[in-house]
Amino acid sequence: MNADDFGLTESVNRGITVAHRDGILTSASLLANGSAFAEAVSLTEGSPRLSVGVHLNLSQGKPVSPAARIQSLVNAQGQLHFNPVQLWMGIRRGQISVEQIQSECRAQIQRVFDSGITPTHLDGHLHAHVLPQLSTVVIGLAEEFRIRSIRCPVEDLQATLPLVWKLGGASTATLKRSAITWGVSSFARRLREQLRLAGFTCPHSFFGLAHTGFLDAKALSALLALVPHGTTELMCHPGYASEQLENLGGGVTRERQVEVLALTAPQIKESVRTLGIQLISFRDLEEGLPAG
Repeated sequence: MNADDFGLTESVNRGITVAHRDGILTSASLLANGSAFAEAVSLTEGSPRLSVGVHLNLSQGKPVSPAARIQSLVNAQGQLHFNPVQLWMGIRRGQISVEQIQSECRAQIQRVFDSGITPTHLDGHLHAHVLPQLSTVVIGLAEEFRIRSIRCPVEDLQATLPLVWKLGGASTATLKRSAITWGVSSFARRLREQLRLAGFTCPHSFFGLAHTGFLDAKALSALLALVPHGTTELMCHPGYASEQLENLGGGVTRERQVEVLALTAPQIKESVRTLGIQLISFRDLEEGLPAG
């Protein structure tokens, strides 16, 4: 159970901490350039069992690198601002420098190490790391920093898309989420083969992509029932509503509190037990503890 956006805001940090302390959350991905990064690092000191990775971010906020060194990635205000589609097209057109992407991602990973945290995994904000031009960069950096796990968000679309339409109903949000899920999973299949050839570790299965913004207790219970034998990453975005989070916008804001309630719900803990699911973290995956 891995939470994205650790360090984004204080309210997100609080939600992740509660979901780990009182619920089934085992891992979190840390935004090195998040406004609440320092607080998130401090919170890990009281959560020694929380596995922490790096949530590489090229789409939002102030970069870790000096803006002058990564000019193709920032706007006039010196902020990261490209979504994954814009990154992909900008690289293809020669408008965005892959070398500058590598430099900023390296700086983000280094900042996490410098904070005293040894990251257990890498993934990308908005799943940008699955783009062909970025996946090679991320694998190279993982080798450089000796990080053995990289998220590979290939979802079982035949299982999860009908479920999200059943639970979410026919709406623009459901349609948009389905399209994103199909696109990310398509790119991630290539990444999975790259990871296999490079000898990296990633869970056998992945859930949570189709249910981003729809992950209440009912949906989480349904996803847990789909978990196959082997190892599975179930991605989530817990947090609490706040003015700062609202100002940042994005696809998941008020829904984060619903996820906290789901991750800490007694019936969810009971489902984990009755289904025979072993809760592990990326640290466990790295150490080879789960038998599958």
